[in-house]
Amino acid sequence: MIWPFSRFRKPPARLRGTIEAIYGAIVAQAREPLFYRDLAVPDTVEGRFDMVVLQLWLVLRRLEPKGELAQGLFDKFCDDMDDNLRELGTSDLKVPKKMREFGSAFYGRTKAYDVALAEGREALAAALSKNIYNGRDIEHARQLAAYVEAADHTLAGLDPATLTSGAWRFPSPAATLVTT
Repeated sequence: MIWPFSRFRKPPARLRGTIEAIYGAIVAQAREPLFYRDLAVPDTVEGRFDMVVLQLWLVLRRLEPKGELAQGLFDKFCDDMDDNLRELGTSDLKVPKKMREFGSAFYGRTKAYDVALAEGREALAAALSKNIYNGRDIEHARQLAAYVEAADHTLAGLDPATLTSGAWRFPSPAATLVTT
């Protein structure tokens, strides 16, 4: 999926609260301790970035690609990444380069996840293993893939009004854990 995003527009006033609510839910889900504790997602800047991208992708794939809400969410993500870079002490001269790297990572991951989700859980686990676990942890990637499928199913089951209202929740990743 390709979104023709442009970071130079402000979202319409009627969408700002919804964008804040949905992006807040995305970030809250990405910070869910279970991902880091039980699924061994690296608790690093990169690991947290990957989890935000994963949750954002799950939402964006269910929205109208050229719609104002999808654009607003992507812009909010970019603003958040820009703010985080500056808080981490990245110089003003390096921020644009880092933002291009973030954009490339976002588009690369979302394309890989789109293809992998269509191919099934094992392909999705392989994509997650590569992007989140640096190719080193297929078992945890399989469990994360089960969560992704459940979250995608939950979001797919929302009617458009509910989805675009922001009045919904991601499923609990605990419900998808497989105990051995």
